[in-house]
Amino acid sequence: MAASTSTADEPILDTYHAVVLAFSDFLTVSIHTILYERDIYPRTSFLKARKYNYPVRQSRHPKVCQWIQDAVAAVEVEMLKCTIHSTSLIICSSPPSSTPLERYTFCTAAFPQIQPSEHLTPFSPGPNGPPSSSTNPPINSAAPAALLPLPNPPPPTQNLPSQFRAALSRLTTILPTLAPLPPDCTFTLAIELRESADAPIGVSVRNVQPWIVAEPGMQKEQQRARRRQAAARGQGGGEEEAAAAAVAEDDEGAGKGLGSVRTTPIRSLDAGAFVMEMWVEEGKGKLALQQNDDPSQSAQPSSSDPPPSSSSSSFSL
Repeated sequence: MAASTSTADEPILDTYHAVVLAFSDFLTVSIHTILYERDIYPRTSFLKARKYNYPVRQSRHPKVCQWIQDAVAAVEVEMLKCTIHSTSLIICSSPPSSTPLERYTFCTAAFPQIQPSEHLTPFSPGPNGPPSSSTNPPINSAAPAALLPLPNPPPPTQNLPSQFRAALSRLTTILPTLAPLPPDCTFTLAIELRESADAPIGVSVRNVQPWIVAEPGMQKEQQRARRRQAAARGQGGGEEEAAAAAVAEDDEGAGKGLGSVRTTPIRSLDAGAFVMEMWVEEGKGKLALQQNDDPSQSAQPSSSDPPPSSSSSSFSL
């Protein structure tokens, strides 16, 4: 029995599809955990369960479970296209303000980039036997696709369930220490795309448009373009210097333009091709609500505090 359980809990990450499935599975568990720990719904509406041999909570409301399932499925579709840089669960204040208060980020920028048609192709074996990576062409290249180079990769199942357990343990330890949220909060799932990826607009799942584009002024690419143009004017039209300055400013200002006032790291996970970082950000809107003497009033969003992603889920509860 023990051997059977271990095999079921330890995915064989021999293809990119297996990596994405492992991520989707963990994302689903994490969303249920966050909704429970942050009291988005009454705690009595959650069941006790076990995942990765660790005690977790799962919502027992059918519509909540269906929303999470559909949202994660929409993320999985884009993950298989290698278009996602990071996925975020965003908790917002109650409508009509819907001010972003907290953002839980699952950064998968280090995931391999392959041809979408090769997601079921086994990884090429390394010199020492276990699956590893070799040099890979750009995603749009016609050459056979392979993983990004990963020097001396560990075995594909190296402690991944134990890393999931550690991440969930860290999550359940950190969340109770955060400042409480106001009542009647809502939430959504958002994705930030890689710079070269096309937005998933016009793609429908069961006649539903799963993703909507963030407002133009909140697009990272357009913010970079505006800074590049301004830098070019200030530097006499030096396009290369302006581009370098814009990219450097993007890197240094990561999170600041999103209205984040405090970032708490959760955990990094590293198991073969599965490389991910997790953190939680508390926004300016949350601080404004804490400083407001009247808890019934909510801070109004400003143009300087955009939502934290390029695309967000249109599913709602």
